[in-house]
Amino acid sequence: MTGGQRVRQVVNWLNLSTLFGLLVARLGRARLTRGPQGLIFAHGYRIPFPIANAFTVGNVIVTKYPEGFLQGRLLAHEARHATQYACCLGVVMILLYVAALAVSVAVCGHRASWNVFERLAGLDDAGYPRTPVRWRRATG
Repeated sequence: MTGGQRVRQVVNWLNLSTLFGLLVARLGRARLTRGPQGLIFAHGYRIPFPIANAFTVGNVIVTKYPEGFLQGRLLAHEARHATQYACCLGVVMILLYVAALAVSVAVCGHRASWNVFERLAGLDDAGYPRTPVRWRRATG
């Protein structure tokens, strides 16, 4: 684990977002395992919300899929979300994320395409489309 990943891990424990992520995983009856970079994987999440292949709360990455699913570009994307929690005062990020989701839906009709948190985490790494805005500036 790098120094930055260790700082992220400690900050997310202190801001209570990792603790909240563990609670979410427990409520969804997910199976916990240690992941790389100080992350915790929660596989087999059983609640059908939120609609995503994986989501992150603090240093906990939650997915309905079995072990082995969280790897490669998706893991890199979700790890960036863990860093965002450390930078956004923990669970406050959930409110900021919902606001960014609403902006994205208003701008293009898709929850991730213009969501600043998803863009900073890498849209392509999560398999999200790059949906154009609903309007275009008049030229001429």
